[in-house]
Amino acid sequence: MLVGHSDGASIAIIHAGSGGKARALVLEAPHVFTEEMGLRSIANAREAYERGDLRQRLAKHHRDVDAAFWGWNRPWLDPEFRKWNLEEFLPRIVAPILVVQGEQDEYGTQKQVDAVQHGAANAEVLLLPRCGHSPHKDQPEATLRGIADFVRRYV
Repeated sequence: MLVGHSDGASIAIIHAGSGGKARALVLEAPHVFTEEMGLRSIANAREAYERGDLRQRLAKHHRDVDAAFWGWNRPWLDPEFRKWNLEEFLPRIVAPILVVQGEQDEYGTQKQVDAVQHGAANAEVLLLPRCGHSPHKDQPEATLRGIADFVRRYV
């Protein structure tokens, strides 16, 4: 079972859609393609990293905080990255999928969820109100309950 958040969910899509083994996928706030609002949020994160306290907050979780941040931020903001799209992988995923998405996700809209639902054969959605990009932090109980229910049914 693959569980991925954000870019990790995108990696799970690529793996399963490329023939990699997976009995089930839990995609928390997945990115299937770029969206302008998400790119704006990523640009805002760059600003917070350079001028605010984001670097200090992230340093608690990363040995090389600059490599981690810039390795994520620069590719997303590269103008060529606007063409990035994973929809071609979705029809090839045979495992059941749970998409966990916050209604107030600052990095992706309902269009990401819709792409997974329309592109993959067996996808269901847990859409959480009052929840941003990190359902496991913003709505931990609801997220865990939804994942546990999904796992009981499919794994």
